[in-house]
Amino acid sequence: MLEKALKGSPRYWGTLIALGLVMALGLGFWLYQLTFGMKITGLNRDVSWGFYIAQFTYLVGVAASAVMLVLPYYFHHYKEFSKMIILGEFLAIAAVVMCLGFIVVDIGQPQRMLNVLLNATPHSVLFWDMVVLNGYLFLNIIVGWTSLQYFKNDMTPPKWVKILAIVSVIWAFSIHTVTAFLYAGLPGRHYFLTAIMAARFLASAFCSGPAILLLLVLCLRRLTGFDPGQKAINRLAVIITYAMCVNIFFFLLEVFTSFYSNMPGHIAPFKYLFTGIDGHDMMVPFMWTAVVLGLGCLLFLIPTPIRQNPTALTIGLIMLVIASWIDKGLGLLIGGFTPNPFETVTVYSPTVPEIMISLMVFALGGIVLTVLWKIAIEVRSEVEGGNLSMVPPPAAE
Repeated sequence: MLEKALKGSPRYWGTLIALGLVMALGLGFWLYQLTFGMKITGLNRDVSWGFYIAQFTYLVGVAASAVMLVLPYYFHHYKEFSKMIILGEFLAIAAVVMCLGFIVVDIGQPQRMLNVLLNATPHSVLFWDMVVLNGYLFLNIIVGWTSLQYFKNDMTPPKWVKILAIVSVIWAFSIHTVTAFLYAGLPGRHYFLTAIMAARFLASAFCSGPAILLLLVLCLRRLTGFDPGQKAINRLAVIITYAMCVNIFFFLLEVFTSFYSNMPGHIAPFKYLFTGIDGHDMMVPFMWTAVVLGLGCLLFLIPTPIRQNPTALTIGLIMLVIASWIDKGLGLLIGGFTPNPFETVTVYSPTVPEIMISLMVFALGGIVLTVLWKIAIEVRSEVEGGNLSMVPPPAAE
């Protein structure tokens, strides 16, 4: 099926060329970073994780988005998701590729990755993060590609595909849980030191990831005519809405716990993010924007008549994605490292090289996603008339 990626419309090749140019430009900045070291970034003694790890954290949630399709489809035989499930699994592959890319650029020298394998330390959360990320990547590659191949041949996938798909659901929970443990296990960082960090990660993942997937599917429908089915769109939108409500609820739990108990260490990060400390208020407009968009998106998503309007749904999803990215892809990490354990503020902001290298990683993920979705859509177009499903229905028990 790979040959289908080698032919396409001018728009398809234009997209790949544009992403390739962005990637080439970012590659130049990455070579600059490899030459002069991490001093070209905004990282410092007090803020040792920056924009790279923040994007890694957010994209782990995007990778987990496939579970919101796989779980209803394979566990409850909800066949309405059959047209989107392959797209969700391929989006997970692209997201994990970007996650790994951000880890590579963050560790400085790429060869340091081998230390995780050559000097494996099972008591380290980082070791298990490597295991779950790579395991989830291979699970989605095997399940997604095999399902698409059997669909192309008009055959039902073997039982082991369903077993691996079920395993991938459990694995999806693990990738975000282990990533959350990386944060929650840091003493002296009060914004991270909470028992519900993993729960917050999962809630945000299950709203932002499917929201990005649904936005891309709606865009795909406009560009290619691919129709996932209105019932599937409506159902996924409901799942996103509930997950966003839970995400906001968990955040409010953190606010209540910090301020009602009057714990200075837990209050300080919230003050820095939402009001500023000692004149350092760079994050204030971002966080209040996230609050307005996060609450505002629910006005578009909770009322059923509004949510089922395509334009209103698109607006609500865009607001949700921006709000969740500011909260998790920017505020979470910066707030966690500010103030530092000495109760002083060390300002961090990403530099131009950091942003350009990040765009390189995003472009890589965009190329992977474009190629995989192109293959999936081409296979679908070859299926005999009437059967618009992207994968065959799951085998009966």
